[in-house]
Amino acid sequence: MNDLTPPPRSLAHVTDWVFDLDNTLYPRECNLFAQIDMLISHYMVGVTQLPFDEARALQKAYYRDYGTTLNGLMQLHEVDPDHFLNTVHAIDYSPVAAHPDLVEAIKALPGRKFILTNGDVGHARAVLNRLGQADELFEDIFDIRAMSYKPKPLPEAYEAFFQKHGIDARRAAMFDDLEKNLVVPHDTGMTTVQVIAGEAFAHEQVEAWELERTGGAHVHHMTADLAGFLRKLP
Repeated sequence: MNDLTPPPRSLAHVTDWVFDLDNTLYPRECNLFAQIDMLISHYMVGVTQLPFDEARALQKAYYRDYGTTLNGLMQLHEVDPDHFLNTVHAIDYSPVAAHPDLVEAIKALPGRKFILTNGDVGHARAVLNRLGQADELFEDIFDIRAMSYKPKPLPEAYEAFFQKHGIDARRAAMFDDLEKNLVVPHDTGMTTVQVIAGEAFAHEQVEAWELERTGGAHVHHMTADLAGFLRKLP
């Protein structure tokens, strides 16, 4: 089974649907983010002048501790965020396949739909175009620039989003692949859904914590098939 929870019973109250982008609206298995990950590693080498392996280890530490590698680079190395984002998103988007079932499932949801991503708008639109003009479904793409570069899982990222769009967290749902990004949504009253990779997924570039599934109280639902999960909603 792809769904690791029973058919959802507690989302009938939701009027605002909030989706992460990377490894959430497309499957982690397509390894799109692996391209970005490697470009970030080379960027780290250029900034730190460390050997590749040391720069990559530091990159992963920044990603874990600061929410994004960019946040760590801005705080500790005064990196220009626009230069960073333009550099690491120069990738091949062809691994993202069209997904009409997902597009239709999101379209059928009652209420507003948003993207809340630590990436940028240009990257999000490139992904959504691959999925099948899915950008037309969303009220807004609230990206890292809109967050003033304070990324998920920092509370400021969610607060800025709630304020801009008048979100009542108690009537909203958050979908994200990273468990740590669901802690604040849970604490604010959102319903949370972790979108996970399939059981057989493994990739040498992915850290164990990125695939973490603790079953903590901050994760209400878990699925490896987002379209299927949404179709099951009453």
